Amino acid sequence: MPIYFYHNSYVIPSTAAYCTWWTYFEYSLNLISELLMAVISIQRHIFVFQPRLLNIRLKRYVMYYFPLLFCLIYPPIFYLIIIVFYPCDGTQWVFSSNLCGYANCYLLYNKMLSSFAWVINNGLPSIIIFLANVVLVFRVIQQKRHRQQLISWKKQRRMALQLLAISSVYMIGWIPNLISGVGQRIISPNFLAQIQLDYLLDLIYIVCLSLPWVCCRLLPEFNKWIWKLFCSGYVIRNNVGPT
Repeated sequence: MPIYFYHNSYVIPSTAAYCTWWTYFEYSLNLISELLMAVISIQRHIFVFQPRLLNIRLKRYVMYYFPLLFCLIYPPIFYLIIIVFYPCDGTQWVFSSNLCGYANCYLLYNKMLSSFAWVINNGLPSIIIFLANVVLVFRVIQQKRHRQQLISWKKQRRMALQLLAISSVYMIGWIPNLISGVGQRIISPNFLAQIQLDYLLDLIYIVCLSLPWVCCRLLPEFNKWIWKLFCSGYVIRNNVGPT
């Protein structure tokens, strides 16, 4: 949908229904991505330091499955209520801007609801992602020192760079928009509004475009397989013969 808009420089079809569902799907997918990464960043501490907790069925459901299920269910329901079912006449949409000018009624007319969406839904997960990954690096190093284990600074540096890279993707994509969005609710509706619309909101696309490549760096065996497959002409062949 964004690519189609950038190609035509106009929202087609130019209807309120199309803008409503476009924002609904995009907001839901963005929040699902944020919440999943935030929950996984917290769960990584359990996998590293207390993996035996997940051997107990009840704790496994409460600490692992339920949070992941919540990340998938909450965003579509939340935005279905405040975007699709929110009473509005649909005349606020801007068809000459990407995502119809982000002119959802709750963002324009409900300061409390829009602040909740910006701070709790978008800002808090980004901060959790950053803090959880940074703290994990320090906890791993501290535990090895406590056990008087040999610390491989090369491995720790690689782990730190990988985790900080994931955190930075979300920080770059969301924190500038969080600052401008909250400023528009607290200071003035025009606070960085044009800059946000022209530049900052496009930073969110950095998350979905770059995150797969960042995550691939966490899987060295996958990288070797890809390199072997595409750069070395590696092809899996099955030998067929009589039995």
